[in-house]
Amino acid sequence: MPLIKVQTSVSTPEKTEVEAMLKGLSAKLAKHTGKPESYVMTTFEGEVPMTFAGTIDPVCYIEIKSVGTMKPDQTQAMSQDFCQEVNQKLGVPKNRIYIEFADAKGFMWGWNGTTFG
Repeated sequence: MPLIKVQTSVSTPEKTEVEAMLKGLSAKLAKHTGKPESYVMTTFEGEVPMTFAGTIDPVCYIEIKSVGTMKPDQTQAMSQDFCQEVNQKLGVPKNRIYIEFADAKGFMWGWNGTTFG
């Protein structure tokens, strides 16, 4: 059930660009977590009022959640990969991107009328 949620202050790109970015993020998240892409969810929200370091310059907040335990080397690799991807696709400088990684307990995540635990 990996999830990647991208929120940014920049203008929302064309629908096809957003869809292509989300598909790329989905494949990368599946690879990084070692989980089937059939369980990966992606979401994008543009034009969110945000500040970082006291300015309204372009900024991005990303949430990555997954059932199980992510290891430090995994989160380091994901941070590098996803910061680069968002920088390339949205033009947000890497030093203005925060990523929150969260491990989820299976019984705390529902799907298809049941839970993963």
